[in-house]
Amino acid sequence: MFFLGIGVFLIWLSLHKIMSNEKEWNEFKYAIANARYWLLVPVFAILTLSHILRSLRWRILLQPMGYAPSFPNTFFAVMIGYMANLAVPRLGEVLKCTILAKYEKIPAEKIVGTIVAERAFDVLSLGIVFLLALVLQFDVVIKSYHHLKEFMAGNPKEAMSETKRIVLIVIGVLLVALFVWLVVSKRLQKFLMNLKKLLLGVWEGLSTARKLKQKGLFAFYSIAIWCLYLGGTWIGFYATSGTSGLGLTEAISCLAFASIGMIVTPGGIGAYAYLLAKTLELQDNSIPNAVGYANGTLQWFAQCIIVLVVGFVCMILLPWYNKKKIQEPIA
Repeated sequence: MFFLGIGVFLIWLSLHKIMSNEKEWNEFKYAIANARYWLLVPVFAILTLSHILRSLRWRILLQPMGYAPSFPNTFFAVMIGYMANLAVPRLGEVLKCTILAKYEKIPAEKIVGTIVAERAFDVLSLGIVFLLALVLQFDVVIKSYHHLKEFMAGNPKEAMSETKRIVLIVIGVLLVALFVWLVVSKRLQKFLMNLKKLLLGVWEGLSTARKLKQKGLFAFYSIAIWCLYLGGTWIGFYATSGTSGLGLTEAISCLAFASIGMIVTPGGIGAYAYLLAKTLELQDNSIPNAVGYANGTLQWFAQCIIVLVVGFVCMILLPWYNKKKIQEPIA
């Protein structure tokens, strides 16, 4: 709830600033009204392909443990997980584990380890994107970094400090209550045994990164995923007239900082468009904040639509596919 609150606050902050200035408000409305919405089609295809490659990469991480889940179930789990993350942060990671554990008979604790390993590779990839942005747009990255640093140290943090304090107190009380209940009910030993099993499974999942059988293919998928993200961002610039002249160089710096927005808030709500707009505003040709925010909003909206549509279809196909898979051997 804390991070969702940050996202909602950023939406309010951005729109309040734009609406308080008549010129900016007119620019924002014009950009939204005259956007090239047909570009959703290629962006839809590009980002869906990135999700397919992510599913294939995840299967490679599971191979060293002796598991070979079917591609459809892996893809269904990835997309349903993304859809769940739009509502509740990190719920998608739980659902991904649950789906593969149920339909592919893989211990959930081992799947958790591969998800942690996958996130580690994503952080490494994002770091490389930042290095590229630093080389190609040093001034923009430094200015964006200082802007982000000032923002995190300013009013938004103060506005959310009370909520953060309440959340931490509630979490602390719940943890103490859980420990007391485990001791009183004499379930502490069983809990510790299950925790040990979970940690061993996570460690086994993490260690698969050192035992990959298809390292070259894994690297290719990782590079291709981020190239597709970059391509989607670049094509997204053409959605609004004020950003249509931007190239791959600007797309790299925007991808770097907008990706932080996807991490900070559930599904990047509020933060993705805000950070993309601020990065565009700091470019040499200085894209107006209202135009940048309109473009960021459309790009974020496109990503959400893809996740919702494909995720919903996957949720319908998941039981149908597995029912059919069970019936085929019997037939």
